[in-house]
Amino acid sequence: MSAAPAVRIFEHQALVYRRVWRGTVFISFVTPTLFLAAMGLGLGSIVDANNPGGVGGVSYLAFLAPGLLLATAMQTAAFESTWPVMAGIVWLRTYDAMLATPASVRDIILGHLAWVTVRLTMVAGVFIAVMFAFGAVTSPLAVLAILPAVLTGLAFAAPITAFAATQKNDSGFNVLFRFGITPLFIFSGTFFPITQLPDFVQPIAYLTPLYHGVALARDLALGTLEPVSAAVHLAVLIGFVIAGYLAAMWTFRRRLEK
Repeated sequence: MSAAPAVRIFEHQALVYRRVWRGTVFISFVTPTLFLAAMGLGLGSIVDANNPGGVGGVSYLAFLAPGLLLATAMQTAAFESTWPVMAGIVWLRTYDAMLATPASVRDIILGHLAWVTVRLTMVAGVFIAVMFAFGAVTSPLAVLAILPAVLTGLAFAAPITAFAATQKNDSGFNVLFRFGITPLFIFSGTFFPITQLPDFVQPIAYLTPLYHGVALARDLALGTLEPVSAAVHLAVLIGFVIAGYLAAMWTFRRRLEK
């Protein structure tokens, strides 16, 4: 424990990942390739043929790619903050072992979120590389879309980590993905503009972190970034991360400090 305990917990996550990194790297390339080929080029050719001006003045591929990037970040963060957290608390009880050292609940959460940050950076970096290969970006600022991807992922990871600490088994995760993650994937601006939703649904979409992440990443990829709107999107995402972190501190202490 010569280094900070949170760093050691991060190191533990990295050592576990070392056993499976080949498979995840392969999936990280295959997923965006299949999505952009099927939805961006396949479906996109139909959309563009029926809408000469494209979607928002750009091809459907260019419109869709940033949304899929952010949706992938959301799904990655949700997965990393559900079953692995359940394993640490219930199945393997590694968090109990960590607390038997000088590490604290705060160190566990920070180490976990630091690892999620690294995973999100890896996934987003690969996805953006595939976007460039498909010609799905119109601005070199698309490289900076890694930032909103990571922030959006953390905006989900932190509160989901807090939620996972309240569960006795993993049945609640199925409900989370079915009624939370999947609807957000569809209705937060990934596949079509929010303005096409019914009026009573639009305010709900605007309150979700995925909408703000998609909007910010899309502005970067298309070169249409405006400072004021970017600041608003960033503030919302950071707010979700902070609120989720505080919630995780509370739920972890209730669960582990007995």
